[in-house]
Amino acid sequence: MENSDGTMPLLQIHPTDNIAVLRRSLPEGATYLVEGRPHHLPRALALGHKIALSTIPTGAKIIKYGVPIGSALVDIAAGEHVHVHNMKSDYLPTYTLEEGEKYAAH
Repeated sequence: MENSDGTMPLLQIHPTDNIAVLRRSLPEGATYLVEGRPHHLPRALALGHKIALSTIPTGAKIIKYGVPIGSALVDIAAGEHVHVHNMKSDYLPTYTLEEGEKYAAH
């Protein structure tokens, strides 16, 4: 997944993965290639965040390390950020920051 400037911002960990992880943090507006097409980040993302390598339909498994880690809540386009807003864990509850507040010790 070489970028137009020769860098490799995305890493596909296993050949069967349908997502790649960011090898470094990327600023808002950064461009990266997926399936040979440029994509632009609508907001900055930190190291380790996931990007869809191909279209992932609603209900399909999100594959990382060659194993399913969750399911798509909506259709996810190639190049799109994959996170709690569009996927759910098949193993652990998924909480947004706001939802997590009710579970924090006070």
